[in-house]
Amino acid sequence: MGPYARTGLAGIMSCGVLLTAVLIGRLDGTDTATGNANDERPQPGPYVALGDSYTSGPKIPRQSGTPVGCDRSDHNYPAVVARQLGVTAADFRDVSCSGATITDLTAPQKTSNGTNPAQLSALSTRTRLVTLGIGGNDIGFGSTVTKCVTMGAMYRATGSDRLFSDDAPCKKQYVDDGTDEVTQKIQATGRQLSAALAEIERHAPKARVYVVGYPAILPAEGKGCGRELPLAPGDATYLHDKGKQLNTMLRGQAEAAGATYVDTYSPSVGHDACSAQKTRWIEPLRPSSPAAAVHPNAHGEQGMADAVLRAIGD
Repeated sequence: MGPYARTGLAGIMSCGVLLTAVLIGRLDGTDTATGNANDERPQPGPYVALGDSYTSGPKIPRQSGTPVGCDRSDHNYPAVVARQLGVTAADFRDVSCSGATITDLTAPQKTSNGTNPAQLSALSTRTRLVTLGIGGNDIGFGSTVTKCVTMGAMYRATGSDRLFSDDAPCKKQYVDDGTDEVTQKIQATGRQLSAALAEIERHAPKARVYVVGYPAILPAEGKGCGRELPLAPGDATYLHDKGKQLNTMLRGQAEAAGATYVDTYSPSVGHDACSAQKTRWIEPLRPSSPAAAVHPNAHGEQGMADAVLRAIGD
C-alpha cells in the first residue's frame, strides 16, 4: 500500500470519527460547533406554578408548603404535573395561594397564616415551564356563588311566587338595565391578565406558559344540586354561563400573549358539584371528600393535571 493510500484511509477514518461525533452531538442536544447544550430542546423544568385556590388545593391531603395560609396540597395539579414530568424537587416551585388575585402575582399576599411573597418572584431566566390558574377571585366569583346560594335556599324554601317574581332572583342583583356587573369585572380582569402575562414573559423569557382554565362547577342544564348547592333555576344557568365567560376571556388573553390555554372545562363536564360523589371533581357546600366547599377535590386536581399534561404533550 503506497503512501497516498495510507493517507486516504486515515482521512476516511478521520471523517468517520467526525461524522459520528456530529451525530452523537445532535442526539444528545450538544452543539458540536460550540460544545454547548442546544437551548431549543424542551426541558421539563424548572417549573413554577402560579395561581389561586383552584390551583393550591385547600383541604386536600396532604397540605404542605409555606405559608400555611396558602392551603397548598401535594396532590394539587401542579404537584401531579411535576411528578409526571419528572421535575425534581429542586426545580419545582408551587407558589399558588388560596384567595390570590392577579395583584398578588406582583405584590405580597397576606393570608390567615403567613404572607406569601409576590408569586412572580419565583420566576427567573432559568424557568422553563409556568402554569397560571387565576381570575376567579378577581371577578368575585366566590361571593357571587355564596349570594346566589343564599337566595336559592330562600327560593326553594318559600316558593318562587311568594318572594320572587322570576326564577333568577340573584341574577337581578348583578344585571341592571342590560348592564352585567360580573361581565364588566371579567373584562377588567382580562386587561389585568394581559399585563400579568407580559410580566411573566419579562421574568421568564424562556418559559412555556400555560393558562389553566376553570372546570365546570354546575351542569349546563341550569339547575342547582338541591340541598347540597341550592339555586334558583335561572341563577344556576347564570352562574354556569359566567363561568364559561370567564374561561373564554382566559383563552383569549392566553392566545393574545402567545401562551397556551388549558381547557379543564370540557373534560370536567359530568363531574360538576351536582354529580355523584364518586365521580365529581367539584365538592358542593358540604364536601363529602377532603376539599374546600365549591372547590376541586383530589379527583378534580388529577383531572386538571391530565388536561395540563395533554396540553404540554400537544
